[in-house]
Amino acid sequence: MTRVVSRRMMDLAQSEIRAMTQACIEVKGLNMAQGVCDTPVPPIVLEGAEKAIRDGYNVYTRFDGLPELRQAITEKLERYNRIKADPETDITVSAGATGAFHSACAALLNPGDEVILFEPYYQYHISALVAVEAVPVVVSTQPPAWSYSMSQVEELVTARTKAIIINSPGNPSGRVYSQSELEALAECACRHDLFVLADEIYEYFLYDGRRHVSMASLPEMAERTITIGGYSKTFSVTGWRIGYSVAARRWAQAIGAINDLLYVCAPAPLQMGVARGIRELPDSFYQQLRQEYQGKREKFCRALSQAGITPCIPEGAYYVLADVSHLPGETGKARAMSLLGKTGVAGVPGEAFFTSKTGAGLIRFSYAKTDQDLEEACRRFI
Repeated sequence: MTRVVSRRMMDLAQSEIRAMTQACIEVKGLNMAQGVCDTPVPPIVLEGAEKAIRDGYNVYTRFDGLPELRQAITEKLERYNRIKADPETDITVSAGATGAFHSACAALLNPGDEVILFEPYYQYHISALVAVEAVPVVVSTQPPAWSYSMSQVEELVTARTKAIIINSPGNPSGRVYSQSELEALAECACRHDLFVLADEIYEYFLYDGRRHVSMASLPEMAERTITIGGYSKTFSVTGWRIGYSVAARRWAQAIGAINDLLYVCAPAPLQMGVARGIRELPDSFYQQLRQEYQGKREKFCRALSQAGITPCIPEGAYYVLADVSHLPGETGKARAMSLLGKTGVAGVPGEAFFTSKTGAGLIRFSYAKTDQDLEEACRRFI
Protein backbone atom coordinates (compact mmCIF):
# COMPACT_ATOMS: atom_id res chain seq x y z
CA MET A 1 0.00 0.00 0.00
CA THR A 2 1.07 3.58 -0.60
CA ARG A 3 -0.87 4.87 2.40
CA VAL A 4 1.06 6.25 5.40
CA VAL A 5 0.20 6.92 9.03
CA SER A 6 -1.47 10.21 9.97
CA ARG A 7 0.56 13.41 10.07
CA ARG A 8 0.27 13.70 13.84
CA MET A 9 1.89 10.29 14.25
CA MET A 10 5.03 11.58 12.61
CA ASP A 11 5.78 13.60 15.73
CA LEU A 12 5.04 10.79 18.18
CA ALA A 13 7.42 8.04 19.23
CA GLN A 14 7.39 5.18 21.68
CA SER A 15 8.01 6.33 25.22
CA GLU A 16 11.58 5.77 26.42
CA ILE A 17 10.00 4.47 29.62
CA ARG A 18 8.38 1.67 27.63
CA ALA A 19 11.50 1.13 25.55
CA MET A 20 13.73 0.67 28.61
CA THR A 21 11.17 -1.61 30.22
CA GLN A 22 11.33 -3.82 27.13
CA ALA A 23 15.14 -3.73 27.13
CA CYS A 24 15.09 -4.77 30.78
CA ILE A 25 12.79 -7.71 30.03
CA GLU A 26 15.10 -8.89 27.27
CA VAL A 27 18.08 -9.15 29.65
CA LYS A 28 15.92 -10.36 32.59
CA GLY A 29 17.00 -7.29 34.55
CA LEU A 30 15.53 -5.35 37.46
CA ASN A 31 13.13 -2.71 36.15
CA MET A 32 13.53 0.67 37.83
CA ALA A 33 12.58 2.47 34.63
CA GLN A 34 8.79 2.33 34.78
CA GLY A 35 6.89 3.50 37.86
CA VAL A 36 4.84 0.32 37.99
CA CYS A 37 4.59 0.56 41.79
CA ASP A 38 4.74 -3.19 42.49
CA THR A 39 4.26 -2.77 46.24
CA PRO A 40 1.30 -4.49 48.00
CA VAL A 41 -2.26 -3.31 47.36
CA PRO A 42 -4.28 -2.43 50.50
CA PRO A 43 -6.57 -5.42 51.23
CA ILE A 44 -9.63 -3.15 51.55
CA VAL A 45 -9.15 -1.99 47.97
CA LEU A 46 -8.88 -5.56 46.67
CA GLU A 47 -11.90 -6.68 48.68
CA GLY A 48 -13.93 -3.74 47.36
CA ALA A 49 -13.22 -4.70 43.74
CA GLU A 50 -13.86 -8.41 44.34
CA LYS A 51 -17.17 -7.68 46.05
CA ALA A 52 -18.18 -5.34 43.22
CA ILE A 53 -17.61 -8.09 40.66
CA ARG A 54 -19.80 -10.49 42.65
CA ASP A 55 -22.44 -7.78 43.18
CA GLY A 56 -22.79 -7.20 39.44
CA TYR A 57 -20.73 -4.06 38.80
CA ASN A 58 -19.63 -5.50 35.49
CA VAL A 59 -21.28 -3.26 32.90
CA TYR A 60 -20.72 0.26 31.59
CA THR A 61 -20.87 3.06 34.13
CA ARG A 62 -21.89 6.62 33.43
CA PHE A 63 -19.24 8.31 31.27
CA ASP A 64 -17.88 10.24 34.27
CA GLY A 65 -17.78 7.32 36.69
CA LEU A 66 -19.84 5.60 39.34
CA PRO A 67 -21.62 7.87 41.85
CA GLU A 68 -19.96 6.04 44.75
CA LEU A 69 -16.50 6.96 43.47
CA ARG A 70 -17.36 10.52 42.46
CA GLN A 71 -18.83 11.13 45.93
CA ALA A 72 -15.78 9.61 47.64
CA ILE A 73 -13.46 11.81 45.54
CA THR A 74 -15.56 14.89 46.38
CA GLU A 75 -15.25 14.27 50.11
CA LYS A 76 -11.52 13.62 49.83
CA LEU A 77 -11.00 16.80 47.76
CA GLU A 78 -12.64 18.95 50.43
CA ARG A 79 -10.82 17.22 53.29
CA TYR A 80 -7.31 16.93 51.83
CA ASN A 81 -7.06 19.37 48.90
CA ARG A 82 -9.37 22.13 50.16
CA ILE A 83 -11.20 21.99 46.84
CA LYS A 84 -15.00 22.11 46.69
CA ALA A 85 -16.50 20.13 43.83
CA ASP A 86 -19.96 18.92 42.85
CA PRO A 87 -19.84 15.13 42.25
CA GLU A 88 -22.61 15.42 39.66
CA THR A 89 -21.00 18.07 37.46
CA ASP A 90 -17.32 18.69 38.25
CA ILE A 91 -15.61 15.28 38.40
CA THR A 92 -14.76 12.97 35.51
CA VAL A 93 -13.37 9.52 36.31
CA SER A 94 -11.11 8.37 33.48
CA ALA A 95 -8.67 5.67 32.38
CA GLY A 96 -5.93 6.71 34.77
CA ALA A 97 -4.50 10.18 35.33
CA THR A 98 -2.98 9.98 31.84
CA GLY A 99 -6.45 9.44 30.37
CA ALA A 100 -7.80 12.35 32.40
CA PHE A 101 -4.96 14.60 31.22
CA HIS A 102 -5.38 13.63 27.57
CA SER A 103 -9.14 14.23 27.75
CA ALA A 104 -8.55 17.69 29.24
CA CYS A 105 -6.04 18.59 26.53
CA ALA A 106 -8.34 17.38 23.74
CA ALA A 107 -11.31 19.26 25.23
CA LEU A 108 -9.65 22.59 25.96
CA LEU A 109 -6.77 23.06 23.51
CA ASN A 110 -6.87 23.94 19.81
CA PRO A 111 -4.14 23.18 17.26
CA GLY A 112 -1.45 25.83 17.60
CA ASP A 113 -2.27 26.73 21.20
CA GLU A 114 0.91 27.12 23.26
CA VAL A 115 1.24 25.40 26.63
CA ILE A 116 3.99 26.24 29.10
CA LEU A 117 5.56 23.41 31.12
CA PHE A 118 8.66 22.95 33.21
CA GLU A 119 11.73 20.92 32.31
CA PRO A 120 12.32 18.17 33.34
CA TYR A 121 8.79 17.28 32.30
CA TYR A 122 6.79 14.07 32.27
CA GLN A 123 7.16 12.64 28.78
CA TYR A 124 3.46 11.78 28.42
CA HIS A 125 2.52 15.42 29.01
CA ILE A 126 4.50 16.39 25.93
CA SER A 127 3.01 13.48 23.96
CA ALA A 128 -0.55 14.45 24.88
CA LEU A 129 0.06 18.03 23.76
CA VAL A 130 1.57 16.88 20.47
CA ALA A 131 -1.31 14.45 19.93
CA VAL A 132 -3.83 17.31 20.00
CA GLU A 133 -1.48 19.52 17.94
CA ALA A 134 -0.81 21.99 20.74
CA VAL A 135 2.68 23.50 21.05
CA PRO A 136 4.79 22.72 24.16
CA VAL A 137 6.85 25.67 25.40
CA VAL A 138 9.49 24.68 27.93
CA VAL A 139 10.80 26.54 30.98
CA SER A 140 14.29 25.25 31.79
CA THR A 141 15.04 24.63 35.47
CA GLN A 142 18.38 24.14 37.18
CA PRO A 143 19.47 21.09 39.19
CA PRO A 144 19.68 19.95 41.90
CA ALA A 145 16.68 21.95 43.20
CA TRP A 146 15.22 22.43 39.69
CA SER A 147 14.89 26.17 40.27
CA TYR A 148 13.55 28.78 37.85
CA SER A 149 12.47 32.42 37.91
CA MET A 150 9.08 33.92 37.16
CA SER A 151 10.78 36.16 34.60
CA GLN A 152 11.52 32.99 32.60
CA VAL A 153 7.83 32.13 32.60
CA GLU A 154 6.70 35.64 31.71
CA GLU A 155 9.09 35.79 28.76
CA LEU A 156 7.43 32.73 27.23
CA VAL A 157 3.83 34.00 27.42
CA THR A 158 2.48 35.09 24.03
CA ALA A 159 -0.93 35.81 22.54
CA ARG A 160 -1.12 32.11 21.65
CA THR A 161 -0.46 30.84 25.20
CA LYS A 162 -3.47 28.90 26.49
CA ALA A 163 -2.29 27.01 29.58
CA ILE A 164 0.43 26.17 32.08
CA ILE A 165 1.14 22.63 33.28
CA ILE A 166 2.11 22.21 36.94
CA ASN A 167 3.21 18.75 38.09
CA SER A 168 3.66 18.68 41.88
CA PRO A 169 5.03 16.47 43.30
CA GLY A 170 6.86 16.15 40.01
CA ASN A 171 7.83 13.28 37.77
CA PRO A 172 10.78 12.86 37.13
CA SER A 173 12.30 15.55 39.38
CA GLY A 174 10.42 14.87 42.62
CA ARG A 175 10.01 18.63 42.96
CA VAL A 176 7.27 19.92 45.29
CA TYR A 177 6.08 23.46 44.58
CA SER A 178 5.73 25.70 47.63
CA GLN A 179 2.60 27.76 48.25
CA SER A 180 4.44 30.97 47.36
CA GLU A 181 5.58 29.50 44.03
CA LEU A 182 2.04 28.36 43.23
CA GLU A 183 0.68 31.78 44.18
CA ALA A 184 3.10 33.47 41.77
CA LEU A 185 2.09 31.10 38.97
CA ALA A 186 -1.59 31.61 39.83
CA GLU A 187 -1.19 35.39 39.56
CA CYS A 188 0.46 34.93 36.15
CA ALA A 189 -2.35 32.62 34.98
CA CYS A 190 -5.04 35.07 36.09
CA ARG A 191 -3.32 38.08 34.54
CA HIS A 192 -2.90 36.31 31.18
CA ASP A 193 -6.23 34.40 31.37
CA LEU A 194 -4.65 30.94 31.19
CA PHE A 195 -5.81 27.48 32.16
CA VAL A 196 -3.68 25.58 34.67
CA LEU A 197 -3.43 21.83 34.19
CA ALA A 198 -2.37 20.63 37.65
CA ASP A 199 -1.14 17.02 37.66
CA GLU A 200 -1.28 15.97 41.32
CA ILE A 201 -1.14 12.18 40.96
CA TYR A 202 1.71 11.95 43.55
CA GLU A 203 -0.03 14.17 46.11
CA TYR A 204 0.51 11.73 49.01
CA PHE A 205 4.20 11.06 48.32
CA LEU A 206 5.82 13.87 50.32
CA TYR A 207 9.05 13.90 52.30
CA ASP A 208 10.73 15.82 55.11
CA GLY A 209 7.49 17.24 56.50
CA ARG A 210 6.31 18.87 53.27
CA ARG A 211 2.60 19.37 52.65
CA HIS A 212 0.64 19.29 49.44
CA VAL A 213 -0.98 22.48 48.15
CA SER A 214 -3.49 22.19 45.32
CA MET A 215 -3.52 24.99 42.76
CA ALA A 216 -7.33 24.97 42.63
CA SER A 217 -7.47 25.74 46.37
CA LEU A 218 -5.89 29.18 45.85
CA PRO A 219 -8.11 32.28 45.46
CA GLU A 220 -9.67 32.69 42.00
CA MET A 221 -8.05 29.49 40.71
CA ALA A 222 -10.90 26.95 40.93
CA GLU A 223 -12.51 28.34 37.76
CA ARG A 224 -9.38 28.05 35.59
CA THR A 225 -7.65 24.97 37.08
CA ILE A 226 -8.12 21.41 35.88
CA THR A 227 -6.86 19.18 38.68
CA ILE A 228 -5.66 15.73 37.58
CA GLY A 229 -5.48 12.98 40.18
CA GLY A 230 -5.85 9.26 40.70
CA TYR A 231 -5.11 6.28 42.89
CA SER A 232 -2.88 4.15 40.66
CA LYS A 233 0.18 5.15 42.68
CA THR A 234 -1.33 5.64 46.12
CA PHE A 235 -3.01 2.22 46.19
CA SER A 236 -0.37 0.44 44.02
CA VAL A 237 -2.91 -0.36 41.30
CA THR A 238 -1.24 1.15 38.25
CA GLY A 239 -2.81 -1.49 36.01
CA TRP A 240 -6.34 -0.64 37.10
CA ARG A 241 -6.32 2.74 35.29
CA ILE A 242 -8.48 4.75 37.69
CA GLY A 243 -7.82 8.48 37.49
CA TYR A 244 -9.95 11.61 37.49
CA SER A 245 -10.11 15.29 36.64
CA VAL A 246 -11.78 18.08 38.58
CA ALA A 247 -12.89 21.22 36.80
CA ALA A 248 -15.56 23.90 36.77
CA ARG A 249 -18.81 22.61 35.30
CA ARG A 250 -18.45 24.12 31.81
CA TRP A 251 -14.96 22.66 31.38
CA ALA A 252 -15.89 19.34 32.97
CA GLN A 253 -18.76 18.93 30.50
CA ALA A 254 -16.35 19.14 27.56
CA ILE A 255 -13.75 16.92 29.25
CA GLY A 256 -16.44 14.33 29.99
CA ALA A 257 -17.56 14.27 26.37
CA ILE A 258 -14.00 13.54 25.20
CA ASN A 259 -13.55 10.95 27.94
CA ASP A 260 -16.72 9.20 26.75
CA LEU A 261 -15.44 9.20 23.16
CA LEU A 262 -11.95 7.89 24.00
CA TYR A 263 -12.57 5.50 26.89
CA VAL A 264 -16.36 5.12 27.38
CA CYS A 265 -15.72 4.58 31.10
CA ALA A 266 -13.15 3.29 33.56
CA PRO A 267 -13.57 -0.37 34.71
CA ALA A 268 -16.64 -0.51 36.93
CA PRO A 269 -15.60 -2.99 39.67
CA LEU A 270 -12.20 -1.34 39.99
CA GLN A 271 -13.88 2.01 40.50
CA MET A 272 -15.71 0.45 43.45
CA GLY A 273 -12.46 -0.91 44.89
CA VAL A 274 -10.88 2.53 44.78
CA ALA A 275 -14.00 4.15 46.26
CA ARG A 276 -13.86 1.79 49.20
CA GLY A 277 -10.17 2.54 49.74
CA ILE A 278 -10.82 6.30 49.77
CA ARG A 279 -13.70 5.93 52.24
CA GLU A 280 -12.23 3.39 54.64
CA LEU A 281 -8.45 3.72 54.77
CA PRO A 282 -7.46 5.81 57.83
CA ASP A 283 -5.12 8.80 57.87
CA SER A 284 -2.46 6.52 59.32
CA PHE A 285 -2.29 4.70 55.95
CA TYR A 286 -1.12 7.88 54.21
CA GLN A 287 1.29 8.74 57.03
CA GLN A 288 2.82 5.29 56.79
CA LEU A 289 3.04 5.66 52.99
CA ARG A 290 5.12 8.82 53.40
CA GLN A 291 7.40 7.21 55.97
CA GLU A 292 7.85 4.04 53.93
CA TYR A 293 8.73 5.88 50.72
CA GLN A 294 11.01 8.34 52.47
CA GLY A 295 12.90 5.29 53.75
CA LYS A 296 13.08 3.88 50.21
CA ARG A 297 14.33 7.23 48.91
CA GLU A 298 17.08 7.43 51.54
CA LYS A 299 18.23 3.85 51.01
CA PHE A 300 18.35 4.09 47.22
CA CYS A 301 19.94 7.55 47.05
CA ARG A 302 22.59 6.41 49.54
CA ALA A 303 23.40 3.40 47.34
CA LEU A 304 23.65 5.63 44.26
CA SER A 305 26.03 8.00 46.05
CA GLN A 306 28.20 5.11 47.22
CA ALA A 307 28.38 3.93 43.60
CA GLY A 308 29.58 7.36 42.47
CA ILE A 309 26.24 8.23 40.84
CA THR A 310 25.13 11.54 42.35
CA PRO A 311 21.35 11.76 42.91
CA CYS A 312 19.21 14.90 42.88
CA ILE A 313 17.36 14.21 46.14
CA PRO A 314 13.58 14.27 45.43
CA GLU A 315 11.16 16.19 47.66
CA GLY A 316 8.21 14.01 46.67
CA ALA A 317 6.91 11.35 44.22
CA TYR A 318 9.07 8.20 43.91
CA TYR A 319 11.62 8.94 41.23
CA VAL A 320 15.19 10.16 41.36
CA LEU A 321 17.24 11.78 38.62
CA ALA A 322 20.89 10.85 38.94
CA ASP A 323 24.07 12.14 37.29
CA VAL A 324 25.59 9.47 35.03
CA SER A 325 27.64 11.81 32.85
CA HIS A 326 30.82 9.90 33.77
CA LEU A 327 29.46 6.59 32.43
CA PRO A 328 30.44 5.32 28.95
CA GLY A 329 28.45 6.76 26.05
CA GLU A 330 27.67 10.09 24.40
CA THR A 331 23.92 10.04 25.09
CA GLY A 332 21.65 9.25 27.99
CA LYS A 333 20.32 6.24 26.11
CA ALA A 334 23.84 4.86 25.59
CA ARG A 335 24.63 5.39 29.27
CA ALA A 336 21.36 3.79 30.37
CA MET A 337 22.07 0.75 28.20
CA SER A 338 25.65 0.59 29.52
CA LEU A 339 24.36 0.64 33.10
CA LEU A 340 21.75 -2.00 32.29
CA GLY A 341 24.45 -4.23 30.81
CA LYS A 342 26.77 -3.76 33.79
CA THR A 343 24.29 -3.97 36.69
CA GLY A 344 21.11 -5.42 35.22
CA VAL A 345 19.21 -2.37 36.53
CA ALA A 346 17.10 -0.37 34.06
CA GLY A 347 16.57 3.38 34.26
CA VAL A 348 15.15 5.91 31.80
CA PRO A 349 17.53 8.11 29.75
CA GLY A 350 17.30 11.73 30.80
CA GLU A 351 16.58 12.90 27.24
CA ALA A 352 13.02 11.61 27.73
CA PHE A 353 12.39 14.53 30.09
CA PHE A 354 14.38 17.36 28.52
CA THR A 355 14.58 19.35 25.31
CA SER A 356 17.97 20.70 26.41
CA LYS A 357 21.25 18.77 26.48
CA THR A 358 21.02 18.47 30.28
CA GLY A 359 19.18 15.17 29.95
CA ALA A 360 22.11 13.39 28.30
CA GLY A 361 23.91 13.21 31.63
CA LEU A 362 20.99 11.96 33.69
CA ILE A 363 19.00 8.77 34.27
CA ARG A 364 15.66 8.50 36.07
CA PHE A 365 15.06 5.61 38.44
CA SER A 366 11.81 4.61 40.15
CA TYR A 367 12.16 3.28 43.69
CA ALA A 368 8.51 2.20 43.99
CA LYS A 369 9.74 -1.34 44.47
CA THR A 370 9.28 -4.07 47.05
CA ASP A 371 11.85 -4.02 49.82
CA GLN A 372 13.41 -7.18 48.38
CA ASP A 373 13.83 -5.70 44.89
CA LEU A 374 15.10 -2.40 46.26
CA GLU A 375 17.71 -4.21 48.37
CA GLU A 376 18.80 -6.16 45.31
CA ALA A 377 19.11 -2.97 43.22
CA CYS A 378 21.21 -1.33 45.92
CA ARG A 379 23.42 -4.40 46.14
CA ARG A 380 23.99 -4.36 42.38
CA PHE A 381 25.07 -0.71 42.45
CA ILE A 382 27.39 -1.05 45.40
